[in-house]
Amino acid sequence: MTLITGLTVHDVRFPTAAAGDGSDAINKGDYSATYVVLETDSHNGFGLTFTNGRGNEITCAAVEALQHHVVGHHVEDLCTAEGQRTITADVQVRWLGPEKGVVAMAAGAILNAVWDLRARLESKPLWQLLAEMPTADLVAAIDFNHITDALTPEEAAAILDAGRDGYDDRLAYAAEHGFPSYTTSVGWLGYDDEKVRALTRQAVKDGFNAFKMKVGGPIDDDVRRAGIIRSEIGPGALLMMDANQVWDVGVAIANMERLVEFEPYWIEEPTHADDVLGHAAIQRALGERCKVATGEVAANRVIFKQLLQAGAIGIMQVDACRVAGVGEVLAELLLAAKFGVTVCPHAGGVGLCEYVQHLSFFDYLRVGRSMEGRMVEYVDHLHEHFTDPVRIAGGRYVLPERPGYSVELRPESIAQYRFPEGPVWNA
Repeated sequence: MTLITGLTVHDVRFPTAAAGDGSDAINKGDYSATYVVLETDSHNGFGLTFTNGRGNEITCAAVEALQHHVVGHHVEDLCTAEGQRTITADVQVRWLGPEKGVVAMAAGAILNAVWDLRARLESKPLWQLLAEMPTADLVAAIDFNHITDALTPEEAAAILDAGRDGYDDRLAYAAEHGFPSYTTSVGWLGYDDEKVRALTRQAVKDGFNAFKMKVGGPIDDDVRRAGIIRSEIGPGALLMMDANQVWDVGVAIANMERLVEFEPYWIEEPTHADDVLGHAAIQRALGERCKVATGEVAANRVIFKQLLQAGAIGIMQVDACRVAGVGEVLAELLLAAKFGVTVCPHAGGVGLCEYVQHLSFFDYLRVGRSMEGRMVEYVDHLHEHFTDPVRIAGGRYVLPERPGYSVELRPESIAQYRFPEGPVWNA
């Protein structure tokens, strides 16, 4: 058993807004991270949650409010549902959520650091730690409260046990071929048409066969930009669209009636993230012409349960740090498998690509067991700040090899971009 002896949290912010990087119909921020470092006598663990600039200090404060559940406790205990619940169900702080928003994101930063630390202690990348874990230990890491009407521990165990069949073949395939990805870097809403065209051409040259664009501005602009991207990628490539919640349900349906001309694989976040029935209405209206996708701001396993029960989504987009850590994501992956819905994680931001590669490889190896229709988002921003950045080859994620969860920031990056005292914020 390994005792956690200390916790430090850093407010790290990158000035991305000025260049339009990450811009969409509703968000135009400075990509930021609430960055947690856990200390033990032998190893450190690293975790973060992604924010959009102002407000990152609030998430940092929430981490400090929860740290007494971690410091002085053992890593292994905190990797169980009971241990994780001491953080997510704090009898006072939980009131500020519950299990959503700032508190869940702060819990995610802490618990992701716990799992990073455990993987480092076992000298394994996180995907391997999870993929090799006994079924009983994986089930023990999941909080089944409020989801047993959709997924029982016994059903979860059966899915994970089935994941052992053909495991070695899938692992060999992943090691040789990696995991499919798509790029969002071509289509930020703040980019002009020529930049969109140039970036799309370059992405095609780099081997990508799937591309995502932001929509949610004036519909005529969305149609024009979709035409540019489709003309550059050709009819055989996948094109996805992302409205970032800006549309009302009726507007979403009307706008997509114009945009389906460009054969989108999915429309992401077409309306408010909490509107389960609205997503279901949009999916019914679009039918087989376009899948509805959401999940990057879905707060917890309960929201995902409802989206699945309502038939509201054709694509589930789990986010590694919106929810409260690895155990919560395990529940979401297993729910998707139970309902037969494809998982294509949300990434980008700060460290999200680094995180979700591990989750998708684990999903392929032990849960979903297929890469058909599955992709991991890739955004070519800020990877240089990590000690173990993602590797992309031919438009595919390369299997991570180094121990941990891949989100350790370089000390010089923390020093340069720490808010408000870092030099970049005082130039």
